[in-house]
Amino acid sequence: MEIKEDDLVLCTVKRIEGTTVFVDIEGNGKGSLVLSEVAAGRIRNLRDYVAMNKKIVCKALRVSGDHIELSLRRVTAKEKQYVLEKNQRERVLKNILKLGVENPDDILQKIKEKYDIIDFFEEAKANTDVFSQFMTKEQAKKIAVAFAEKSEKEKFVKRSIIMCSFSDSGLDDIKHALDVKGAEIHYLGSSMFSISVSAKDFKEANINLIAIIKEIEHRSKEKKILFEVKGE
Repeated sequence: MEIKEDDLVLCTVKRIEGTTVFVDIEGNGKGSLVLSEVAAGRIRNLRDYVAMNKKIVCKALRVSGDHIELSLRRVTAKEKQYVLEKNQRERVLKNILKLGVENPDDILQKIKEKYDIIDFFEEAKANTDVFSQFMTKEQAKKIAVAFAEKSEKEKFVKRSIIMCSFSDSGLDDIKHALDVKGAEIHYLGSSMFSISVSAKDFKEANINLIAIIKEIEHRSKEKKILFEVKGE
């Protein structure tokens, strides 16, 4: 897929030289960020925002041939959440396609050319016949069964929290508080994090999510971290 200005892309940090961050853009080559596009304001420690092999969501600023200039600070929390969710569903869909077709990458590309992956997921949940657009009827039937089983097995619940510390060890304290098992946690910017939990049904997922949030809140109080659950 050709990248255009203002496109959102998922990147992996590969190298940090001075005040420049070099990344691999998922499926689209390489790019770079200068210090002023990592975060707004003064940056005391660049590695508080980017670290080797860390995945970050960036926005394309300028595209000149094979060189792509990117920005991390211009990506909103909503945009970041969308890209991460889209990437997660794309990986799930690819794994499902592997169960019934010999060319999952080609099929996935055809789906992406016609649908937004998130929209396709919702369409497939409502009508698994949508797979027949991209493969034989026999393959589509097999994939539809696998997709339905996957959808039935995994129910996701998600909440957003705000954590902020003014301590000299604040970053390490927050990392410790968020070091919990059973949840997928992403930093959304502006001290906000998303927490998602999956289980076989929504009730179980929600119970697990509540327990995890309570544990994070308990750890936050011990370290005097400002803690808030959004939407309560």
